[in-house]
Amino acid sequence: MKKIASYIIIGSMAFSAVSCSDGWLDVEPSTAVETDKSINELSDVDIMLNGIYTTMQNAYAYSGRLVYYGDACGDDMMAYSSTKRTGNYYTFNFTKDTAPSSFWSYPYEMISLCNIILTKIDNVETKEEELRDYYKGQALALRAMFLFDLTKFYGYPYKKDNGASLGVPIVLSVLDKEAKPKRNTVAECYKQVIDDLKAAITAMDNDEGKSFHKGHINLFGAQTLLSRVYLYHGDDSDAFDMATQAIKGAETEGYELWTNAEYATAWGNDASNGTKGEVLFEIVNTTDDSPGKESLGRLHSPSGYKDICLTSSFYALLNEDPDDVRLNLLEYSSKRAFVKKYQPQDGEEIMDANIPLIRLSEAYLNAAEAAVKTGDNPSAVKYLNAIVSRANPANSVEGSTVTLDRVMTERRKELVGEGHRFFDALRDGGSVDRHDVKGQSKISSTKHYITKAEKMNFSWDYYKCVLAIPKAEMDANSNMLQNPLYDSSKDNE
Repeated sequence: MKKIASYIIIGSMAFSAVSCSDGWLDVEPSTAVETDKSINELSDVDIMLNGIYTTMQNAYAYSGRLVYYGDACGDDMMAYSSTKRTGNYYTFNFTKDTAPSSFWSYPYEMISLCNIILTKIDNVETKEEELRDYYKGQALALRAMFLFDLTKFYGYPYKKDNGASLGVPIVLSVLDKEAKPKRNTVAECYKQVIDDLKAAITAMDNDEGKSFHKGHINLFGAQTLLSRVYLYHGDDSDAFDMATQAIKGAETEGYELWTNAEYATAWGNDASNGTKGEVLFEIVNTTDDSPGKESLGRLHSPSGYKDICLTSSFYALLNEDPDDVRLNLLEYSSKRAFVKKYQPQDGEEIMDANIPLIRLSEAYLNAAEAAVKTGDNPSAVKYLNAIVSRANPANSVEGSTVTLDRVMTERRKELVGEGHRFFDALRDGGSVDRHDVKGQSKISSTKHYITKAEKMNFSWDYYKCVLAIPKAEMDANSNMLQNPLYDSSKDNE
């Protein structure tokens, strides 16, 4: 894969692919020509946004790799075997020469498309000002999401050194193809992510931004994402305010937590303006427009690639309450437990399942976590209890003092399989603790097969908790610096 600046060419081609019936192969991939001609009216912006969502849909992006990395590298899920697609991430079996490039290339490709929109959209003349603002808000929110994820993949957690270590290059404009940007610090990356999300929320604070747009991020998705970013950054009061705003606004507009009765099957519902459910932002896949057999649906399914399963330690944790509704999301095969959150809608195949990226449940958990961290126990009880009692109506945290460990345990149970655990375990200075729990008869074949202690139990000091900058980027960009220890002999151990 070529260096960052070349992804703008891919972005231009992506626009041409969705806007020209003759196909992208007929278009010269010239950055200057394409970006000058790409956006003249709102319909052009809509096409460009659809190009971004289409790229997100790829199995190497948010229908697959960019999500399951956070599960495979953690302690609640594991690769079925070392030969599976998730195997290299679970075993951290990569070096500076073999580290995956798609974690770098896809986000930057999509950032390039966002930048084309943001460079042009203020000059688009239209009477539909709310729609223009909503489009701008989407581009800002998506650019923030991609930069946030890049920072998580390649930069150490912010709280490790208050963001002093290197993150990734911040790219806010259309780059010349010969550009060689340097890495910004993690602190600078977080500032940009927060600034973009705040601007997105302002732009989307209108009827268009609050409306249901299937497969498109809206105001409440952006607010929930910002509350997540604030937690990673240590802005707990801001995280609480943003999460509670998202909850109040979303529920006013008809979103609601799934009930206990519908939870096990709601993942396959066809959300609409009349039945919004709790998914605030999802990748929409269909039979005619599917990421294919590499998608999360097939990777998680025993009837698919059977790629990633629960660890015995997490299975034991979830089974501490035999009546937890989330146990109904498990599917068993080969004495292992698989998560069936990626359920296809009626008439579709498992590989066509939609991919929820932001849910109302997370907003509740973000609010509860932030409340604990700011010493607001009544609010912690209120927001955590909604998730606890939904999982089992016989349970409640009312009348108790909610601890951070209690919230994070519930977060593990609720968000397993959605790409959070690895980052949640490390972002506050905690650790990934991989160990086997015996006596789990239904999954008796489940056992960690890693032998090195440093890969079984590690903190943010483990150098492979961040990815190596891809070799192609290092070769092409003389200003690029590699992450620590990847250039040492230890990297080949």
